Amino acid sequence: MKKIVALLMVLLMVAASSAFAEGTIPGLEDGVLTVAMECAYAPYNWAQPDDSNGAVPIKDSQLFANGYDVMTAKAICEANGWDLQILQLDWDSLIPAVQSGICDAVIAGQSMTSERMEAVDFAGPYLYASIVCLTKKDSKFAEAKGISDLAGGSCTSQSGTIWYDSCLPQITGANIGMPAESAPAMLMAVESGTVDFVCTDMPTAQGALIAYPDLVILDFTGSDDDFKVSEEEINIGISVMKGNTALKDAINSYLSGKTADDFNALMEEAIKVQPLSE
Repeated sequence: MKKIVALLMVLLMVAASSAFAEGTIPGLEDGVLTVAMECAYAPYNWAQPDDSNGAVPIKDSQLFANGYDVMTAKAICEANGWDLQILQLDWDSLIPAVQSGICDAVIAGQSMTSERMEAVDFAGPYLYASIVCLTKKDSKFAEAKGISDLAGGSCTSQSGTIWYDSCLPQITGANIGMPAESAPAMLMAVESGTVDFVCTDMPTAQGALIAYPDLVILDFTGSDDDFKVSEEEINIGISVMKGNTALKDAINSYLSGKTADDFNALMEEAIKVQPLSE
């Protein structure tokens, strides 16, 4: 009996070795890459009612996902011969989902912070996003030349982001309100006048102007009076389960051939087709 068990163990080890030799990646034995995102964070990702402009069906939904993250996921899958499945989750559920194996990867505009790297591994970056603010064109802060000019203003940003946790506290005298639960909620806060301005990244701000043309972007890049952020905070990456080196390497194999200009060009494409862009 012991010999039989030993033989079975050897056969299983051989099968596993063969699978890895053939390039099988843990979690992708079926050839499907399951990617989680909010589907509510244009221009990174959003939900729409049809498959126009190359949108992909959202699992267990009648809706379709599109945006920069979906375009990136499609390109990664095409390069590796995988099928793509999109899973819609709330922002705070994304890291737990990849940790538990509910999804293979999260492509959702996440900064590659040290804190997140304790929980997951990151492939990328797949975008470099500078930090900006948004305010109304008729706001007293519309002519701000640096973050010191925002002193005394009321503000917020999305919860669980460097915008809220790291950037807003750098504004002396800012009246920081409760965090918004999502990017759309954040944008509605400034559009409705609930706050004077919000902090976000450039792609989100550029996309916001499509829906809210009465907003203006405050970009202090290159100024001495700008937000102090590290490279990890503006490098946007793709999270995978801790230790899944094979998947991380496969994704990086595709991304390594892309430049910042390539990323920006794709983002411009996403902004053009996001809802309300026509």
